[in-house]
Amino acid sequence: MSSVGSPPALRRPASAVRRTTVGTLVAALAGGLLAVVPATTASAAPALLSQGKTATASSVEGPFTANAAVDGDLTGTRWASDWTDNQWFQVDLGQSATLSSAVLTWETAYGKSYEIQASDNGTDWRTVTTVTGGDGGTDDVVLSGTGRYVRMKGLTRGTAWGYSLWEFQVYGTTGGGSTLPGGGDLGPNVHVIDPSTPNVQAQLDSVFQQQESAQFGTGRHAFLFKPGTYNGLNAQIGFYTQIAGLGLRPDDTTINGDVTVDAGWFNGNATQNFWRGAEGLALNPVNGTDRWAVSQASSFRRMHVKGGLNLAPSGYGWASGGYIADSKIDGQVGNYSQQQWYTRDSSIGGWSNSVWNQVFSGTEGAPAQAFPEPKYTTLDTTPVSREKPYLIWEDNQYKVFSPAKRTNARGTTWANGTPQGEKIPLSQFYVVKPGTTAATINQALAQGLHLLFTPGVYHVDQTITVNRAGTIVLGLGLATIIPDNGVTAMRVADVDGVRLAGFLVDAGQVNSPTLLEVGPQNASADHAANPTTVQDVYVRVGGAGAGKATTSIVVNNDDTIVDHTWVWRADHGDGVGWETNRADYGVRVNGDDVLATGLFVEHFNRYDVEWFGDRGRTIFFQNEKAYDAPNQAAIQNGTTKGYAAYRVDDSVTTHEGWGLGSYCYYNVDPTIRQDHGFKAPMKPGVRFHGLLTVSLGGNGQFNHVINDTGAPTEGTATVPSTVVDYP
Repeated sequence: MSSVGSPPALRRPASAVRRTTVGTLVAALAGGLLAVVPATTASAAPALLSQGKTATASSVEGPFTANAAVDGDLTGTRWASDWTDNQWFQVDLGQSATLSSAVLTWETAYGKSYEIQASDNGTDWRTVTTVTGGDGGTDDVVLSGTGRYVRMKGLTRGTAWGYSLWEFQVYGTTGGGSTLPGGGDLGPNVHVIDPSTPNVQAQLDSVFQQQESAQFGTGRHAFLFKPGTYNGLNAQIGFYTQIAGLGLRPDDTTINGDVTVDAGWFNGNATQNFWRGAEGLALNPVNGTDRWAVSQASSFRRMHVKGGLNLAPSGYGWASGGYIADSKIDGQVGNYSQQQWYTRDSSIGGWSNSVWNQVFSGTEGAPAQAFPEPKYTTLDTTPVSREKPYLIWEDNQYKVFSPAKRTNARGTTWANGTPQGEKIPLSQFYVVKPGTTAATINQALAQGLHLLFTPGVYHVDQTITVNRAGTIVLGLGLATIIPDNGVTAMRVADVDGVRLAGFLVDAGQVNSPTLLEVGPQNASADHAANPTTVQDVYVRVGGAGAGKATTSIVVNNDDTIVDHTWVWRADHGDGVGWETNRADYGVRVNGDDVLATGLFVEHFNRYDVEWFGDRGRTIFFQNEKAYDAPNQAAIQNGTTKGYAAYRVDDSVTTHEGWGLGSYCYYNVDPTIRQDHGFKAPMKPGVRFHGLLTVSLGGNGQFNHVINDTGAPTEGTATVPSTVVDYP
């Protein structure tokens, strides 16, 4: 309803005790009608199921969107429709529920008569009850039936305006009325260590022997060290292994020793050291310098290295880039052979070498801006950041610490005091263990629990649906979700503050249209104050077996922060081939004001990244075009040769990127040419800084860097072509 010329908003404040103000409404049981009665005589509702879930409507007037009527704000936000009788409002509860009641808190524009309908699939509707003679205020409607979707179908308006609801609340029970417990043990693949634990080195070595070369294996492990001091350890970290301290600050958990990644398993080549992580530890390296020779999908967060950090393998062979955040390295970071790297909101004692693309934001001690030589792209601060949630041990129990959002951040969250954020007891999390079904996971979410995935591989036959604002989905040990039968693995509603972190989505054998959806299509809510974050969430299509997905990640919600992801169509492993692991698009951004910090996307059949939302920003982008294109015709894009690695749609008016690189290695047909690595509209608000393209050994070439700007790559010398600023 428009606010222009409207009467005052809410005539009757909603009460803590739900009460009806509609008078006595007709109940005709023979006709399938049920009475509207005061809450004091209605059946008790087991749980509020609708709050924070995905809502849609037949129409929306102005800013009064459907999701505003399920956000829990009874007097501040609302949904309003067009000014006609036949309008509807519905909510997806996320799973089937036994319905007990619906509470409709009307704004001045109310429904005089309407139906409450239910559906199992959102298409076929059945009438649960009909209300007639309504007079506004708060209607408490008794329901009897089941359904996943619940709809208010307006029949007759009570005013000249449309229908307008402050809040639409559905009460009932799920899962046959059973309640899932929160908390519990963390399962056999979480190795909890305290200072009195015997044979710690033997445990570390045993897991490393299993995981050192198990690039596509099913083993998943997490080592969690309780606060204290540990002496003489060398924790070698293999595939799908996470090592983390359980203190609030890194210095709470000190290892006098090393946390090591090297590349002996691959003859000194570190370019396939993927899928691992280190978090929340202080290290005193034995020889003064710790070695962390990783490539994509390997995070280094909240670490304090009391010495130097070497990012190259022991033989100084190839390495393909990684990520540091919220960390302090007292000595120098030896970049050496790392082709690219992103360091965010940290403090370092110095940095060596630049190779192709080294990017820093909010990092104390970072080298000065120098692109194109040396190839340093440096931002003084990070515009918006919020660190990844993490498990802590405090008061003799596990909690998850959820860090606070920072704007224009510089340096770590912890070096100068206690990190700011919220501590959430593990009892508020459903601890997911291998064998848990998607239905059970969704039941836990519907109960209002967060999710903690323990290390393992999880097949889901229905979409994991995250509908509640503020929900945390946290994985340990690279927990892996595989969608079966072509479903989308996970979908987030248009709600505030969801935090997805620490897991891998692996495409199934049946093509999924999408693998991860952050927000529904046409999402419109403003989440600037409390954005959704996607952190250390990785996507893989093929490699562990044939997998397919049309688009891997779709970001529809405004203000989303994507902080370190690797979205990878496999170029090696099992189930790999131009059509075998077909995946046309990597990341598609439709939301406005989306920020990507540390965006790694590689090898998709068409566009790796497409950006449709306005005011988007990317700080660091790493890309390789698909190796296995059979010929020029296979990647012909109309009159354009090849699909850009990063495309900003012509409709976008404002966009900015810093430190973006795309490489080609067309080893099947080295004669293939790409017209450009980047494509964007020529508008004053669309700007890029520190762009490069590289031909790896002359296997294919780029004609330009961005649009028609930038020199072509040439020969076999693997020398980047650069553009300092565009336009």
